[in-house]
Amino acid sequence: MSSVVFPGLMVLLINLDRSEHRRLQMERRLADMGLAYTRLSAVDGKAHWSELVTSVDVSLFERQVGRDLIAGEIGCFHSHLRAWKSLVDSDCHTLLVLEDDVVFGPDFLPALQLALEHRHRWDVLNLNKIRAKQAVRQAQLGPYALNAYMGPLTGMGAYLISRDTAQRLLPDMLPITLPIDLELDRVHRHRISRYGLEPFPSHVDDEDQSTITGQAFAGVRKHAWYRRMPTFKRRLRDLFAKQWYLLRTGQLFPEKNKP
Repeated sequence: MSSVVFPGLMVLLINLDRSEHRRLQMERRLADMGLAYTRLSAVDGKAHWSELVTSVDVSLFERQVGRDLIAGEIGCFHSHLRAWKSLVDSDCHTLLVLEDDVVFGPDFLPALQLALEHRHRWDVLNLNKIRAKQAVRQAQLGPYALNAYMGPLTGMGAYLISRDTAQRLLPDMLPITLPIDLELDRVHRHRISRYGLEPFPSHVDDEDQSTITGQAFAGVRKHAWYRRMPTFKRRLRDLFAKQWYLLRTGQLFPEKNKP
């Protein structure tokens, strides 16, 4: 039985009802670690596409990512919004969101404890990543660096978000024009401090079988290069806007780091 409870922390595991194998796998991992959690039924983008499509600017989404939209990623987006709303509707101050392909390092619980002790320093904190480019250390927290990123920070496998941040973000997340991790990487748009805790105390392993993109990304349909010019422009625009925001807010060249 799970037994570790952090006061003020809500822990939600996002899992599709049809992904029983992943649920059982995560139940074992969480039980081994002893972390108390609640399973959140994920929004099935394929099954509910007729309802979800109205929340997406499909044309803009595809121009900005340079490929066909995937129904599953819109379900994923709404699943995270549902998790944030659960936090906002609760008395908890922080939410730990876990997707169902997370592998925990032996230091995950100590890292989580340390992150919560320093929750005044961040709005969103990644505990793993897909990409985390051009780190800029904001502080040293024991054995971990609290990093901002000049380049992309992608992945939503395990992250913390504060209640105030979730409440502030929720009204601005629709219509959907990017996958949720790319949307949150627009820190300049949302005026948030989104950091990573490195070395990351967890990683993702979907066994090359994503519930969104299929096996070995078989479900991804990229557009021809000449149709992807708006994508490249969006990436550059967001990259420069992000770096300007980090500079203006003192995150690009932070003062001498303190423990």
